Amino acid sequence: MATLREDSTTAPSVSRDASGGEGMLTVINQPALPVVTGGPPRLRQRRRYILLLLVLFVGITGAGGWYWWRQHNNLLPAGIVWSNGRIDAEEIDIDTKFAGRVLELLVEEGDMVKAGQVIARMDTRDLEAQLRKDEALSRQNEHAILEAEANVAQLQTQLTLAQQQLNRTNSLLQRGYATREIYDQRQQTLEGTRQALSAAKARVIEATQFFNAAEHNIELDKVNIADNTLVAPRDGRVQYRISEPGEVLPAGGKVFTMLDIANVYMDIYLPTLEAGRVKIGNDARIVLDAYPDHPIRSKVTFLAAQAQFTPKAVETKSERDKLMFRVKVRIDPDILRKYAESVRTGLPGNAYIRVDPNVEWPERLRGQSGQ
Repeated sequence: MATLREDSTTAPSVSRDASGGEGMLTVINQPALPVVTGGPPRLRQRRRYILLLLVLFVGITGAGGWYWWRQHNNLLPAGIVWSNGRIDAEEIDIDTKFAGRVLELLVEEGDMVKAGQVIARMDTRDLEAQLRKDEALSRQNEHAILEAEANVAQLQTQLTLAQQQLNRTNSLLQRGYATREIYDQRQQTLEGTRQALSAAKARVIEATQFFNAAEHNIELDKVNIADNTLVAPRDGRVQYRISEPGEVLPAGGKVFTMLDIANVYMDIYLPTLEAGRVKIGNDARIVLDAYPDHPIRSKVTFLAAQAQFTPKAVETKSERDKLMFRVKVRIDPDILRKYAESVRTGLPGNAYIRVDPNVEWPERLRGQSGQ
C-alpha cells in the first residue's frame, strides 16, 4: 500500500524495494528546486527607474514653466529696446602739476570726498623759498620807486629854478645888464635839468615795472604752492591710491584716481535697426541684476556715429557677427546725489530705452514713482 504526503516546501519521490517486485512504495521528501518568476530585486530596480523618469519629467516641466514665465514677464512693448551692460563712472585722475615729492596723503581708497577737499600735499619748501626771494625783491623795487620819485621831485624843483633864472637873465640882457654868455649858460642849465627830469621819470617807470614783475612772481609762487596742495575737483569716491608719501613724482604724476559720482552711466550696444530709432535725450531705465526690483531713471546722452563690432561681453555668435552702435545711458544726477554712498561701478544689468514717447513703461520698469 502506498502513502502520499503533500508539503509546500518539498516534492515527493517514489522508490521500490530491491526485489523489483511490487513492494511497498515509500515517499521520500526532497527540497523543491527554485523557479525564477521575477522576484523582489528586479521589482525594486523597476521602481527606481520609474521614479527617475518621474523626477526628470517634473524637472523638465518646471524648467519649461519657468522659462515660459520669464519670457512672458520680459515681454516689452514695441517702442522699448534694451541690451545688457555694466555700470561705470567717469574717472578723474588727481595728478601733480610739477615734479616733486609727496609729503602726505589724507584719504584712502574707497573714501568719499567733496569738491575742494584737500586730499594730498606735495613738498613745497623750494617754492616757499622762491616766494620769500620774490617778496624781498618786491620790497627792494618798492624802495627804488620811492627813490626815483624823490629824484623826480628834486629835479622838478631845479627845473623851476633854472627857468626863473633864465627869465631874469633874459630881462637883464634886454636892458644891457647881462651878457649873452650868461644867458646861454642859464639856457643850458635849464635844458640839462629838463633832460635829467625826463631820465628820472623813466627810472620811476622802470622801477614800477620791476615792482610789478616781482608782484607777479609772488602771485605765481603762491599759485604754484596752492597747486601742490591737491584737492578733489568734484564730489566722488577715491578708487585707487597710486602713490605713497615720500615718492618723487614727475610733472603729471598720478596720486589718486577718483570716480565722479555725478556722472554714472551704462554703455550698451544695439544693432543697427534698434540704434537707428534711439535719439539723444530718450528716456531710459537701468535695472541692475543686484536690484531687479528698483529701476533707475536715466537718459540717453551719447550715440556712436559709426558702427562697430559687438564687444566680447556679448556671448552668442549671431550677435557677435552683427555691427552694433554704442549707446551711453546716464543715470539721473538727482538720484546719484541722493544715493551717493550707494554708488558702485562694475555691477551688471540691463538698460531699457523708450524710443517711442507715446509708449507707457511696463509696471516693472516704472519704479516707485510710477514714471
